[in-house]
Amino acid sequence: MKFSLLLVIGFIASGSAWAAATDNSDILIGLRPEHPRLIITNGAWNQLKLHRSHDPELEAILTRSVADARSLLAVPPVVYKKDGKRLLAVSREAMRRIEILSFSYRVTGESVFLERAKTEMLTVAAFADWNPPHFLDTAEMTAGMALGYDWLFDALSGSTRAVIRQAMVEKGIQPGLAVHNGWQTGHNNWNQVCFGGLSLGALAVAEDYPDLARELLIRARKNNPNGLKPYAPDGIYPEGPGYWNYGTTYQVLLLSALETALGTDWNLSASPGFLASASALVEQTSPAGRTFNYSDCGEGLAFDPALFWFAKKLQQPSLVCFQNQLLQRKLAVRRRNPETDRFAPLLALWATGLPKDIPPPALPLAWHGNGPNPVGVFRSSWTDSNALFLAFKGGSPGVNHAHMDAGSFVLDADGVRWACDLGSQEYLSVESKGWGLWDGSQGGDRWRVYRLNNFSHNTLTLGGQLQRVAGDARITAFTPAMATVDLSSLYAGQAGSVLRHFRLGDNRAVRIQDEISTAKPGLTVNWQMVTHAKISLQDTGALIHQQGKTLAARIISPAGAHFEITSAQPPEDGVNQPNPGARILTLKTVVPASGKLTMEIELLPATTGAGQ
Repeated sequence: MKFSLLLVIGFIASGSAWAAATDNSDILIGLRPEHPRLIITNGAWNQLKLHRSHDPELEAILTRSVADARSLLAVPPVVYKKDGKRLLAVSREAMRRIEILSFSYRVTGESVFLERAKTEMLTVAAFADWNPPHFLDTAEMTAGMALGYDWLFDALSGSTRAVIRQAMVEKGIQPGLAVHNGWQTGHNNWNQVCFGGLSLGALAVAEDYPDLARELLIRARKNNPNGLKPYAPDGIYPEGPGYWNYGTTYQVLLLSALETALGTDWNLSASPGFLASASALVEQTSPAGRTFNYSDCGEGLAFDPALFWFAKKLQQPSLVCFQNQLLQRKLAVRRRNPETDRFAPLLALWATGLPKDIPPPALPLAWHGNGPNPVGVFRSSWTDSNALFLAFKGGSPGVNHAHMDAGSFVLDADGVRWACDLGSQEYLSVESKGWGLWDGSQGGDRWRVYRLNNFSHNTLTLGGQLQRVAGDARITAFTPAMATVDLSSLYAGQAGSVLRHFRLGDNRAVRIQDEISTAKPGLTVNWQMVTHAKISLQDTGALIHQQGKTLAARIISPAGAHFEITSAQPPEDGVNQPNPGARILTLKTVVPASGKLTMEIELLPATTGAGQ
């Protein structure tokens, strides 16, 4: 199947010829009268069935979805069980089951999938609540119920539809309408997930509860742009690549459902930086398939079905070059993956029809973007998995999910990661011990978590102090081989100016130069690089060994300085969790009498196969 043919299916699904609601019209004026109307319609279902026989990848996706659904038949329905303050795991599992089972019924017509989907939905409908105090749980549950209700509408009895519909209204939409600030006006993933889930619910029940649906959708149209503001101007999602997956996926669900149900996405997709976020995410992916995992994110490349939506909408298949590799590996595995993504069935719409051989991205080798967490990237190639990849950031600890990591960087070369970010600590492990994980004030508990403060990041620590929460680091200069990050406000009260320069030289040499001025003489300064590799100290540098590869680290200035190997283990306080295998290459020095200090380090990948 050609890429353009799937675009035709998208137009069939969108009903784009319908009248679109405007700010001055009834928001439900273009409502598709029949079900299904959420994301995929009868026309799109028919197209999938028609083309599966001569589209091997579509056939593989459908076959895998049905196999995943069949494996659910032998397990008991979901159970209401909170994990700390969250019901989120249950909501996500319920959504996964309902979506896969409903999708598989529509693909096969087998009543066993219909009956099991109905059992899951009635079980969820009978829950006392969907945990509105942690509203993400409510929103995701509403989304799953809405998709199941809509996709199975004609196959469900009137009484079953009434029970599911009432649950969505009483346990999802009405609690959402009781909220007037918080996530509704927030500039983060909560806005996108909550409005996405509730809007699916409102569109699903609109003909039976038109007033409630109007009120919810009017709020969504007014306030969802708040959740889109962080993408501006260049598409960098400030909460990190992992949260791009979460927030953006629900944004795509909202946009897709609006198109199929109302014939318009309210022009939300045109929000500054939103569509550009797909290429920004790819830029932050290393040739070895690791992400720049700033904020509360891990370095592993997440499977992002929504990225296929961007590739199709923008007609840029290369955006899913890395994702397609993951997809092919998933489809090649014969056994069912118990962690199947809850949005995987939508790949039948978003992933098929792409060219057989996805080309590498035609994106810049040197790239940077501004926003709440500005990021810069240098790479030596898009086609070589052993290429050099240096990513660095500015930003502020005050951003949602942020760490004290302004000035930090990661470095990949020869297929391995040398300079690492430890990522976040599992939230419940902190919250259950009574620490205020989300207290991000300067003296807040959040910064007692070792993985979140600057002591564990590849940046500077001055005077043994935390970075300033009120600080904000900007990338002030950028060329294809050099960038400057102004960190001064992160160290207010300790130095008048702190500039970090990144330079890319010959033979993939990376130089990191820190210029500190107007600082108190005698102030201690620590330069830090976290790694999981082995370190051998030398007179004026170090050799770092990993997987038969070597990285040479050399101190250019100050003269006579030496590296140390310091611990990457947190205090033993019963809350902070250990970081097995991690260590820190550290340069410790002091500000001289002049109040000026320059530190410059060279990192040189050396594919000599030097010993472990």
